[in-house]
Amino acid sequence: MNLQILRGKLKEGLGIVDRVSSKSLTLPILNNVLLESEKNFLSLSTTDLEIGIRWWALTKIEKEGKVTIPSKLLLSFINSLPDKAIQISAQNNVLNVSCDKYNTKIKGFSAEEFPLIPKIGKDEFVALNGAIFCRDLAQIADIPLVSTTRPEISGIYFNFQKNLIVCAATDSFRLGEKKFSSVSQSSLSKNYSLIVPQKTVKEVINIFGDSANEMKIYFSPNQIMFESLMQETDHPQVQLTSRLIDGEYPNYAEIIPKGFATRAVLDKNEFFNQVKTASLFSGKTNEIRIRIEKKAMPAGRQEIRISSQSSELGEHQSVMGGKITGEDADVAFNYRFLLDGISKARGNEITIDLNGDSGPGVLRSEGDETYTYVAMPIKAS
Repeated sequence: MNLQILRGKLKEGLGIVDRVSSKSLTLPILNNVLLESEKNFLSLSTTDLEIGIRWWALTKIEKEGKVTIPSKLLLSFINSLPDKAIQISAQNNVLNVSCDKYNTKIKGFSAEEFPLIPKIGKDEFVALNGAIFCRDLAQIADIPLVSTTRPEISGIYFNFQKNLIVCAATDSFRLGEKKFSSVSQSSLSKNYSLIVPQKTVKEVINIFGDSANEMKIYFSPNQIMFESLMQETDHPQVQLTSRLIDGEYPNYAEIIPKGFATRAVLDKNEFFNQVKTASLFSGKTNEIRIRIEKKAMPAGRQEIRISSQSSELGEHQSVMGGKITGEDADVAFNYRFLLDGISKARGNEITIDLNGDSGPGVLRSEGDETYTYVAMPIKAS
């Protein structure tokens, strides 16, 4: 191997692929990054056997070859170099790096020891704006709960249709659903339903979220791949491949109420601040109450009351105005779940639908049917 690359470009690639290199005592090779030079491209690859990331850069290749080097060591070293061109060569599993006044040899391992990252066929895919997809996916990415007894809820459910993607996540106490209709291209011959690990989804958001490039998503029976292309040429820039979670996702649509007994349209920021303030007195149960009593409202006013109390800390109550329809309500929620749902909603107003004291509460951005957040109430003991 012999090539030349700008230090900033190499730093960018190592910063991306280093995200999944792991400190493994049983398989030290997983701590490494695989460097491969072929034709006009340098590629970097890492894997933890669940997720694999490959990154490419156009560069000047003088001699093809490959070697694997400790990832974090190489990234730390490259970060310390001046922002100039770097000359890289490898022989006998030793990487030689020259930059300005620096000349360093890093001991590596045979590339043959590096695990293969699965390849996925490209016959069926969907394409969409990667930045918008990642921004919207972040609305539900934090919801799943790692569970050994119910591994299916440890991930995020994806349902791929011709021109629509529906994603859902739950931890059994709350549920988030997000719909994406901005598919720019699709070659799907049928609908696909699969469960992607939460870690994978978060890495997708981190890696592709700032890219203005189009993202393509490919499938196989037990793998999924997210890909963005270079701007200079029709060649992959980044590919993230992940295993899927086996199992059948719960029929979550049954949980989302089809109607409501009480609806309140509220100022999002004020509602968030009032719930957050009430949380200070929620005690160990994290319980706050939302009350709507029409008889107690001043003439011409529509408002809700938010309250909490703790035997140790005291009690709190606040009032805020809104557009109220339906019945009186008195419902208790875990404030953490409410704050998460409110904070992820967009726009200036938020709609909360209540269904008695034991039915799910539903949060939506006013006028936006693509985001639905369901929180189960705390039932009176």
